[in-house]
Amino acid sequence: MSQDLILDGRDSSAKTTAWWLYIVHAVSFIFSLGLFSVIPLVINYVQRPGTSGTFVHSHHTWMIRSFWWYVVWIAVGALAFITIIGIPLAYLIWLGAWLWKAYRLIAGFMRLNNNEAAAV
Repeated sequence: MSQDLILDGRDSSAKTTAWWLYIVHAVSFIFSLGLFSVIPLVINYVQRPGTSGTFVHSHHTWMIRSFWWYVVWIAVGALAFITIIGIPLAYLIWLGAWLWKAYRLIAGFMRLNNNEAAAV
């Protein structure tokens, strides 16, 4: 027996907004390594309270956490880069952070398209 999720107008609009935010995060991530992700991040913070009680709320939280953890790992890589010995380690940290953020964006986007909550 399958269960169908029925979205009312509010949920559908919230899902569309989250969909576009994933797209903007991804475009920013690809073209500026996440530098311009601050713009969709602010929108995530503004939109999240209005989605309380829906599966879309978890997607806003997912994108917000993805952004901040990505910033943390970029900063850790920058600290490693300061030392000559740490430069190769910094590149590995940055590569790992980039792959992790790409995974988070793709996984969240796919779960949103399947009307599933993000795994926060």
